Amino acid sequence: MSEAATLNVHGLSTGYRDRRIIQQLDLPVFRAGEVHSLVGPNAAGKSTLMRALAGLQSATGSVKLGGQELIGLPLAEHAKRVTYMPQTLPQGVALSVLESVLGALRASATGDPARDGHDAGEQRAVAILERVGILHLALEGLDHLSGGQRQLVSLAQSLVREPRVLLLDEPISALDLHHQLRVMRLVHELARERGMIAVMVLHDLQIAARWSDGIVMLSKGAVFATGTPGEAITPATLARVYGVQARVERCSRGGLQIMVDDVS
Repeated sequence: MSEAATLNVHGLSTGYRDRRIIQQLDLPVFRAGEVHSLVGPNAAGKSTLMRALAGLQSATGSVKLGGQELIGLPLAEHAKRVTYMPQTLPQGVALSVLESVLGALRASATGDPARDGHDAGEQRAVAILERVGILHLALEGLDHLSGGQRQLVSLAQSLVREPRVLLLDEPISALDLHHQLRVMRLVHELARERGMIAVMVLHDLQIAARWSDGIVMLSKGAVFATGTPGEAITPATLARVYGVQARVERCSRGGLQIMVDDVS
């Protein structure tokens, strides 16, 4: 794997005002085509870490995409390489779904009007809406959508930009089971197809275990466990980080099954 295909995070510290949330954090190497999930209890530092990786929050240390240091880059330059999907879209936006996805494309490094023209840009927007499964909402206003539909639009806005690194903060929190699995499969497929690094915050450990190449389990702003799902999600780590008594077993298809019996 070439250097340009890796995201390396070393000695990262970030927080708010005088309060450090994350101190001297190192992450495993994230490689092109991989999906990694950040898991951990509330207030573990997951969203803070994502915002720092997205360049939306001041941080010290090193975040390198290949040989390029991202910390200190102007936000516009940072956004050409890394796309961040927050938990919710802003309210009160008077655009249709298609217009909002076109706007995201035009704001990206890959949306070149001189090269693509209006028709080509619209084709890219329509294609990603179809792949996300919301083409039927293309002409609907954002302010008329449910929370789950808005979350899918936000995903389409992120994916149409074709970033090298895609950061998703709880991308399935407002979705039903069908759409949760559809989104996870889509992110997994596109990471492989595009050679994209996908990093997401998830609360559902079962889904994280099924769809992730790697797990980073955070606790109190620090990395508690990393590795494959089977290495990071164990009865011992669940007891220490989540305070639960749980069994972690393999199902008949080889996937992890997490069964919580009680609180510690």
